[in-house]
Amino acid sequence: MTNSKGQDKKEDEGAVGQAMASVAQTEEQAKGPAAEALAKASVSLDNVLAQAEKAYAAYMEAQKEVARAYRENEQQVELIYKEAEQRANEVYEKAIEEALRAREEAERRAEAEYNKAREQLKASYEEKVRQALRVRNEVIGKAWEDRKRTIDQAWKMFVRATG
Repeated sequence: MTNSKGQDKKEDEGAVGQAMASVAQTEEQAKGPAAEALAKASVSLDNVLAQAEKAYAAYMEAQKEVARAYRENEQQVELIYKEAEQRANEVYEKAIEEALRAREEAERRAEAEYNKAREQLKASYEEKVRQALRVRNEVIGKAWEDRKRTIDQAWKMFVRATG
């Protein structure tokens, strides 16, 4: 009986060994697709991570480009402002020059008109003085003649009366 027990034990050990080998084989078979899936997932995650890094780098570059565009826009706006300011200053200076010329021209014309009016007034004054002098001389001349005639008449009357 001991023989059969030993034989049973050997058979049990062989069965256990076969079962374990079968389990190991099954595990290997199960690990194969899982390991392959894990490896694929790892490669896929590496790809996603690489793409994410590339996307982040592209995002940072785009952000730099946007900042550069804003700076360029600011410079262009500043340049446009400076040009507008320069044009406004030029227009202002030109308007002042034109206003000054217009004022000087108006003053010149006003002075010319004043001088013309002054000359006309002077000529009018002189004419009136000449007329007044003529009238005065005529009145004096007539008064002299009236005086002379009156004196002559008075002497004639005196001579006739005394005579």
